[in-house]
Amino acid sequence: MEKTTKAVNYTAEQTTKMVADYQAGVAVETIAQNLGKTVRSVVAKLSREKVYVAKTYVSKTGAPVVKKDAHADAIGAILKMTEAEIESLTKANKTALEKIFSALANSKPI
Repeated sequence: MEKTTKAVNYTAEQTTKMVADYQAGVAVETIAQNLGKTVRSVVAKLSREKVYVAKTYVSKTGAPVVKKDAHADAIGAILKMTEAEIESLTKANKTALEKIFSALANSKPI
């Protein structure tokens, strides 16, 4: 049986330079262009090297993005709702869920 050798996408030197450039703040797009690789390939390699940090998404106001499910789960916990009730709640508008959660979080128990 013949052994086939796997094609190497990145040499050790390329990997070392890529990691150093990324840690120095060079854009992934620039690194990809310099290596003649796709951005996705470079991101995948940096991820395998455990140095890539995914972008953090923020809303238009600059606040961290909170998914509807998180709001619904929080409301459900406050109101002691069942899983089915919480799942039904996730179908509501995100703005409405945010307002309900805010009102509940700021209310005083009776």
